[in-house]
Amino acid sequence: MIEKQKIEKLRNQFYLLNDISMLKPVLWINPKKQLTLPKDDFSIHEAKEAEELLKRFSSYIRAAFPETEKSQGIIESEIKEISNMKRHLEELEGIKISGKFILKCDHSLPISGSIKARGGIYEVLKYAEALAIDNGYLSYDDNYEKLASDTFKQFYSQYKIAVGSTGNLGLSIGIMGAKLGFQVTVHMSADAKEWKKQLLREKGVEVIEYSSDYSKAVEEGRKQAELDEKCHFVDDENSKDLFAGYAVAAARLQKQLIDSKILVDKDHPLFVYLPCGVGGGPGGVAYGLKALYGENVHIFFGEPIQSPCMLLGMMTGLHDGISVADIGLSNQTEADGLAVGRASKFVGKIMEPIISGCYTVSDQFLFNSLKDIYKQEHIFMEPSAHAGVYGPIMLMKNGSHYLSENDLTAKMEHATHLIWSTGGDMVPPEQRIEYLQKTLK
Repeated sequence: MIEKQKIEKLRNQFYLLNDISMLKPVLWINPKKQLTLPKDDFSIHEAKEAEELLKRFSSYIRAAFPETEKSQGIIESEIKEISNMKRHLEELEGIKISGKFILKCDHSLPISGSIKARGGIYEVLKYAEALAIDNGYLSYDDNYEKLASDTFKQFYSQYKIAVGSTGNLGLSIGIMGAKLGFQVTVHMSADAKEWKKQLLREKGVEVIEYSSDYSKAVEEGRKQAELDEKCHFVDDENSKDLFAGYAVAAARLQKQLIDSKILVDKDHPLFVYLPCGVGGGPGGVAYGLKALYGENVHIFFGEPIQSPCMLLGMMTGLHDGISVADIGLSNQTEADGLAVGRASKFVGKIMEPIISGCYTVSDQFLFNSLKDIYKQEHIFMEPSAHAGVYGPIMLMKNGSHYLSENDLTAKMEHATHLIWSTGGDMVPPEQRIEYLQKTLK
């Protein structure tokens, strides 16, 4: 915990801290944003390497997961215009949202049904490939479909994979790791939903539950993995491999936008709204988009009002040196994937020159939006995903200074607002009904 004197000094320095502490939705504009991608500890070449590895594994993925046959073993989601939801939000909020309103449908990603699929599955596959090549079972020229054989399952059963998660990363690691044959352990925080734990156990994954939050689950998972040389720990707070896997989405989105005849240039700005927990998923996507679009993309992270860890870390410059608990927040939210009290320093530092800002959103809005988009567009997304939906509202209501300062006001009619969904398709029917009927006090 940070001492009270330092917190008071921060409150005097950053006026938004008082509103954040009082659970008011806020929009923070990043003063360190740059026009182009800076050089740092991560390179876009790592994302390209991730894309190539995922292509090598496509024949295996097709064999192991028949639901990917149509996409030829590539784990990707569609984009979809949601004009009914746009009109509904305009009427509800009394605002005008100029431009196109697009949903990136990661709630329907194959295999694990969330944005975590690309990064989590990539890291598991990279580890699997390295083990197989190092032990003479595989070469880069092979047809990777052979990994679906009993021989490989027996080989991988000697090794372990561990991860700390609030839910969706655990699903992607657990489902893919167990399918290959690894012994997988997922350390889950108190925020994780029961159905996610049950699904993992059904897949043969060991689930260890904690009564504390996400950071504790990661810490314990890391400690236990360090004691076993045959255990690979997927570090959600610091993994470059996860980050690279997430970044793969950007080039794929670019092709989808081109195919849909959606322009992105100086006169057709792209606004992207990403739900954010510890930061890896949205950070990887943001990095890839900045590499492609430079000054023509404007990226905002959305976080629950009780868990704005990335906003806190970036605004104060303290990154993982400050927790939401330090300013009196509970880190309690129905958006389980975003229930993170302390952001990734690795991601936060990379994001400093990249994202345009962060905003916070209430759980009440998340559930209202969940019901509204289901009614308006017949789309079901879990609560975390709806943090993205709030982004255009916050920008239109509170971002006039940002738009005018960046010479964007006159260009908004030609803008594209892209809401990045995070999860939903894996949610069981009974849980969906509960979400759709839920009312918050």
